[in-house]
Amino acid sequence: FSCREQPIFSTRAHVFQIDPATKRNWIPASKHALTVSYFYDATRNVYRIISVGGTKAIINSTITPNMTFTKTSQKFGQWADSRANTVYGLGFASEQHLSQFAEKFQEVKEAARLAREKSQDKTELTNPALNITSHQVLPSPIISSNGPGEDKLFRSQSADVEITTEKERLKKMLSEGSVSEVQWEAEFFSLQDNNNKLVAALHEANANVDQWKKQLAAYQEETETLRQRVAELESQGAHDSSSENNKEELSQTLEELELLIKAKDEEIQMLKSQKCGRWEAEGEREETLQKLQELEACNAELERRLHLAEQTLAETLAEREKIQNEVTKVAEIMDVKIFELSEIRQGLAKLVES
Repeated sequence: FSCREQPIFSTRAHVFQIDPATKRNWIPASKHALTVSYFYDATRNVYRIISVGGTKAIINSTITPNMTFTKTSQKFGQWADSRANTVYGLGFASEQHLSQFAEKFQEVKEAARLAREKSQDKTELTNPALNITSHQVLPSPIISSNGPGEDKLFRSQSADVEITTEKERLKKMLSEGSVSEVQWEAEFFSLQDNNNKLVAALHEANANVDQWKKQLAAYQEETETLRQRVAELESQGAHDSSSENNKEELSQTLEELELLIKAKDEEIQMLKSQKCGRWEAEGEREETLQKLQELEACNAELERRLHLAEQTLAETLAEREKIQNEVTKVAEIMDVKIFELSEIRQGLAKLVES
């Protein structure tokens, strides 16, 4: 484009062109978004849409009153250029950018129509003998306002035929493409970006799944260990029940020993009282002394057995309380692990569903 043209509006968009072979699919003009601008040529009084990629003009479309910009989705729009024999498509970053471009297209299209009407009026004033109606005269860069009137009439009629043919070709071109395919192709540039994000998210999800599987296996192994520990504690609990029976037996034995000690003490006291009296025979005295010694030794043994029984009972009660505390702690750990396993299984189920 020349220096006589001035930009009047610019935006950025992904540029597409219709596939000339199939007339159905979109071909991206570049890998990245390009600057798309409206230019006005004051010398020729024409408007153009221009987009340059590197040193190549991706879009060079002169806007005419018969052009129409169509929004095919929330972020994509297109228009047909019969002179370039193609259909251009633009993918925008937001719906607002698309609306701004469409509004500017309508403004430029209206300005082109007014410019054409002025050119037509000027032609009629210069050559009033032609008597051609306004809708028949379609100025183009190849029509000259100089020369015989017959030559102008011939060119105007040729322009009508050309425009009609172009309209039919454009209708056929647009009708060949399905709406859904055009929309999917129009969103191609955004799907490429989303695809990379989805691939990264998938890799992360797979890594999380592997980590959850390892954690689940570890939890299952730990759960199995806890179950074995619970089984052992339950067996110990059963043993505690037998210990309870032993405790009852020990208690009963203690009572019997206490009664026996009490009886022996009474017998010792009685013997001691008898010791102060006279003994009828020396042999009877010796026998009594020996019996007294035996009773004292038996009493000492009974006291020792009573002390051992009390100590055994205290140790049994302490061990039982320790086992009960450990069973309670293991049960609480089991509840926590079961809850964590439930959450992991729910997470895996949601991931499989997604």
